[in-house]
Amino acid sequence: MTSAAEMPASSGSTLTLHSDPNNTKETDPLRKANGVYVTVHGHFYQPPRENPYLDAIERQPSAAPFHDWNERIHWECYRPNAFARVLNDQGEVVGIVNNYEYFSFNIGPTLMSWLERYDVEVYQRILEADAKSSDRLHGHGNAIAQVYNHIIMPLANERDKYTQIRWGKEDFRSRFGRDPEGMWLAETAVDYATLEALVAEGIRFIVLAPSQALRCRPLPTPDHPHPEWIEVGGSQIDSTRPYRCYLKPTLDTSSSPLSAIKEGNRDSNHSPLPTPHSPRYIDIFFYDGPISRDMGFSDVVYNSSHFAGRIGSAVRGDHRLAQLISVATDGETFGHHKKGTEKTLAYAFTKEFPQQGWTVTNFAHYLSLNSPSWEVELKSVTAWSCAHGVGRWEDDCGCGGEGSVWHQKWRRPLRDSLNWLRDQLTEVYTEHGKQLFRDPWLARDEYIQVMRDRSATNVNRFLARHQTHKLTAAEQVDALRLLEMQRHALLMFTSCGWFFEEISRPEGTQILRYAARALELAGEVAGVQLEKGFVKRLGLAPSNVDQFKHGAEIYRQLVLTAQLGFKQVAAHYAITSLFTNQKPAETHNSLPRKDAADKQSQRYHKRVYCYAANELDYQLQRMGSLTLAVGNLKLVSEITWESEHLVFAVLHLGGWDFHCGIQQFTGRRNYSQLKEKLFGALKQASAAHTILAMTQLFGEEAFNLQNLFAEERHRIMGLLTEETLARLGQLYTQAYRDNYGVLMAFHRDEIAVPQELQVAADIALGHRCLMTLRSLEQDIADPQKSWSHILELEAIATEAKHLRCRLNIPDGKRMLEQLIARWLWQLLHDANGSFNADIQLLERLIDVGDQLNIDVSLQRSQELYFSCLHSQIGPVCITSVDNEADNQCLQLLKLGKKLAVDVSMISSQLR
Repeated sequence: MTSAAEMPASSGSTLTLHSDPNNTKETDPLRKANGVYVTVHGHFYQPPRENPYLDAIERQPSAAPFHDWNERIHWECYRPNAFARVLNDQGEVVGIVNNYEYFSFNIGPTLMSWLERYDVEVYQRILEADAKSSDRLHGHGNAIAQVYNHIIMPLANERDKYTQIRWGKEDFRSRFGRDPEGMWLAETAVDYATLEALVAEGIRFIVLAPSQALRCRPLPTPDHPHPEWIEVGGSQIDSTRPYRCYLKPTLDTSSSPLSAIKEGNRDSNHSPLPTPHSPRYIDIFFYDGPISRDMGFSDVVYNSSHFAGRIGSAVRGDHRLAQLISVATDGETFGHHKKGTEKTLAYAFTKEFPQQGWTVTNFAHYLSLNSPSWEVELKSVTAWSCAHGVGRWEDDCGCGGEGSVWHQKWRRPLRDSLNWLRDQLTEVYTEHGKQLFRDPWLARDEYIQVMRDRSATNVNRFLARHQTHKLTAAEQVDALRLLEMQRHALLMFTSCGWFFEEISRPEGTQILRYAARALELAGEVAGVQLEKGFVKRLGLAPSNVDQFKHGAEIYRQLVLTAQLGFKQVAAHYAITSLFTNQKPAETHNSLPRKDAADKQSQRYHKRVYCYAANELDYQLQRMGSLTLAVGNLKLVSEITWESEHLVFAVLHLGGWDFHCGIQQFTGRRNYSQLKEKLFGALKQASAAHTILAMTQLFGEEAFNLQNLFAEERHRIMGLLTEETLARLGQLYTQAYRDNYGVLMAFHRDEIAVPQELQVAADIALGHRCLMTLRSLEQDIADPQKSWSHILELEAIATEAKHLRCRLNIPDGKRMLEQLIARWLWQLLHDANGSFNADIQLLERLIDVGDQLNIDVSLQRSQELYFSCLHSQIGPVCITSVDNEADNQCLQLLKLGKKLAVDVSMISSQLR
């Protein structure tokens, strides 16, 4: 028996098809194993980045100009793969491919939940892709599940292993409407205990790296009952076939399924089926290691022909009936790490691979055609990204280091600290959970149903199903706190916290924040104080950064400072109310009863991240430059249902200065007296006197602009600077106008323009362009005004070109992109009888985008036009019977060319 490494390979080999050419079912590679199959697996994943107290991702400056890294990678990768372009030689769009229809893929549940909230269009494209691939591949969709929040399964205890699998399965089922056949393991980290859990949960297959196999052999047959093992520990395993892995591998062939074979228990592909007496197993695919590495670390994926050639080099010319070339890499490779490579995939999937005679498939479909005829034994504990088993997530093994400059001695103490905390939280959950839940651990496993839908109806249904008795309101809060404690206890093991070189990186800080939230919830339910013991253990985790020294200091500086409570939420609400409640001297409860009720239902039930805010009273008064607001607020956590009734007062002294106090609501009389004292102090028009009154009533603790959550703080900073920026815009505009002739003279004589004058021109023209775009946005329904604004934009573009100005107006870029898409949608779907004028306006607006040189993207408009090209525009143009219709068709096709869409097929069919 030759080893897998010795088997010959030929580039681009075609296989002899052993089938009846007259029987299409026999030759159809989608129905019967026949020929070369290709699977490209994308592991799409982002770690959970949400603030544990807000259930939302806050702004991440390092991802600029995007809000956060999820958003940045989305626009570079997830969306482009949902709308991947196929271009002709002129760079025109000839096809838009949903790559998810051809990928084998897993998308982490934490990422899918973000996509569902952020871009439902792309989210739906992913779900539709799985459904379409399932139709094409006879019931086997492209999507596979993932262990829920990417923990390293061999390092998890048994209970956590099962919860991760069950949460991953349920999340998958609720989205894709079917049970997953396969599951992606974080970092492909695996041991036999993990396989046991996967098999018990009905997972049929997994995907691993070739380096994780130890040895393999053909399955026993009556003719060959004792096949020899082949050592493949050096990544030598033949990855073109699936393997069966028995949960208790042994050299003794009595553990093989030979007895089942002798009993005639075979499936349609003559591979053994398990019987009550046969071993349990899971099937395993090993991706092609060298090609997968090339995809991540070479330029092979920048050209579809080169990519197909690289795939073809793995095809084995040994005349086997069928073989699978499977590759796997991070899905973010395609578009984020390697810009534009989603186009390579789209062309390879739809053109290159079919031209080679290869069938694009997924693992589940291939397994249905070609059950394993070989078995494999795995190394004991392995992962694809660590040469030391799973040392990268628990030891100073060197993997992920900064060129040996930084150590990872912190990894073991961090792992030990979190394991200790997990065990302490397990005791809390077991003791207190049994008083509330019939089966606390079943409740935890099914809590994923609440994580997916936190509506009151669903939560009540969940609690009713699991409660030991009818829970009181306080017990309901404790039940949800306990479950949230367990959720955060799992999130704190997210693998990214150990992956890199330093514990104080954002990934390490994030998992410590989850730990802190779990500690806090344990204290609220059980009164236990575990933080001191946890921080003491973190002190043994040395940091590479002098500022932090060790994990305990990181916890104090980066974790404790990020904790939030009801007072911070109320302060956030109070300060932002100055910019959202617009009527001064307005007292809500002084309105007529019906009007007050209507107004309250319309405006004062608000949401502050994951808190429902019920504003029961609000009064605002201004005195000179001072503004004072006093309110009575009830806050309810939508996560744990805990609530607080608070009173706030916020004084705006002008500019950046705010002073805010928060206290518990202690009754209407006390609240009325507090309002009276505060507004009485305000009447003296003294900031010092008012602040003194607030300090006497609320105590020394005060909140200011810095206490706002980052998102709202940045918004208010923008509002506060609007007037200043407008004034500066006017000053720069005046300087520009006064020196226009001088500027032109410098440019005419090709002399370097003084920086001050050039900056004035850049800012003045940018400001003018932005104001014009805002006016156009407001007047879009008025063609006459729209023409006027477009002419003004053209004049600005001409002026900017002559003066070599750079217009830095990201808001204007977004506005122009949205305006073009909005106008196009109206033209295609809601024509109002002014087609000729509308299309001329649209064409001029597109031209203006080019002229302004602000990098306007027409991708959304391209997608909109292309979706209508063959369904609406083409049929109408081909069947048009009058000159007016012909003229409109010609104009629409001309518009397509302007949008860089290939319309030649439609043009050639016009009469």
